[in-house]
Amino acid sequence: MIESNSLKKGQKLKIELDQLEDRLSRNLVEKLSDDPFGVWMGGYKMVDGNSFGLVLELADGTTMWFFEKELSNLIE
Repeated sequence: MIESNSLKKGQKLKIELDQLEDRLSRNLVEKLSDDPFGVWMGGYKMVDGNSFGLVLELADGTTMWFFEKELSNLIE
């Protein structure tokens, strides 16, 4: 799990597939299985009254939001 207050726009993050809930389509889960990384666009999406999602751009240009618990920092 990451802490969004320490992120920088353009930072590459890993999507933790084992943390994903059933909210994603099967097609997207398969795509993420092949390439579980995205670049943080610097944006947030309010997803309910208590939490927000971080907007990532995937390798194919798709944008998608993820909860903090579904992401980890990429150590290079």
